Amino acid sequence: MRPTFLQVNLSQLEKNISAIRTHVSPAKVMPMVKANAYGHGVDGVAPFVEPFVDYFGVATVEEGIHLRKELRVKKPILIAGGTLPDQIPSFAEYDLTLTGSSVELLKIAEDVSRQTGKRIKIHLKFDTGMERVGLHEYEAESFIEYSLLLKHVDIEGIYTHLANSELADGSHSKLQLERFLEILHIYEKRSEPAPGLKHVNNSGGILNLPEANFDMVRPGVLFYGVYPGREADRAIDVKPALTWRSRVAYSKITKPGRPVSYGSLWQAERETRIVTIPCGYADGYFRRMTNQARVEIEGKEYPQVGRICMDQFMVNVGDDDVNIGDDVILLGNAITAFDLAEWAGTNEYEVLTSISARVPRVFVAE
Repeated sequence: MRPTFLQVNLSQLEKNISAIRTHVSPAKVMPMVKANAYGHGVDGVAPFVEPFVDYFGVATVEEGIHLRKELRVKKPILIAGGTLPDQIPSFAEYDLTLTGSSVELLKIAEDVSRQTGKRIKIHLKFDTGMERVGLHEYEAESFIEYSLLLKHVDIEGIYTHLANSELADGSHSKLQLERFLEILHIYEKRSEPAPGLKHVNNSGGILNLPEANFDMVRPGVLFYGVYPGREADRAIDVKPALTWRSRVAYSKITKPGRPVSYGSLWQAERETRIVTIPCGYADGYFRRMTNQARVEIEGKEYPQVGRICMDQFMVNVGDDDVNIGDDVILLGNAITAFDLAEWAGTNEYEVLTSISARVPRVFVAE
């Protein structure tokens, strides 16, 4: 096997789900497993955690089909991303839940359900402050009226998405919640029951806005043991399930003044040992972390030096006796997703989801 790989602790994911469920009870839990389970490897993650969850959330129809067809997932699957009209038949064929974000989508879903005899499940989506997918709250009344006329689909849920839930201030999230409550009040005015699954909270909302847990929550990064922001509330005890590992592939003594890697951005000021790690930006180890990143080799941290290459990068280990084959941790233990995000000028979400498919995922249950 390739010496650079991801080790994914499935037992830790189970513990994370349990901690989240305890915190939000009696709400149901829908972990988001889009983007290859946030880089962790959906093929190993989804089947393992299925007994412990109520629903799965993904972004694309193709991701949903993969769960249903290839991984044989039985639990409901919500497609949370934007859907095109010509994709609607797949919802009937693979029993996927549609995000109903327009009258056009509802109409086509109704037609497909009538023609196939398979009732498509729908969660109505409202945009309360994200300006992405969903109808605005001031369009809700006519949209809900139309949805109540449908006979061949199941309007199972209704939801919105918080744009700034990780912020301690919370004012924008509370505004979005107020708008969502106004939408729900439309059902009350009509003496109609609201859909049975009302959901708002993502990871940040679970931590900061418990009054918005409703019937179900949608943990994303929190499910994987990473808090939504370095300063996020730690009210739920979750831990990272992922360790990005490699091994030293080459070691040499470099003389003073010798530049390291492309562009000669770093050179040794004194004689030092430079080791090469077989991982690069093609693996998702960002090039823009050049001369900022640190790795852990046999329990000790060292600086990455010289420009990060496509498939390799170099580390300055000074006078230490580091050998070919020594274990390297790129992400895990003391080195967090927040560290990589800071070095790369991004966030922890991009760090996790950018780890490429050529990095093997190794699943363990401890």
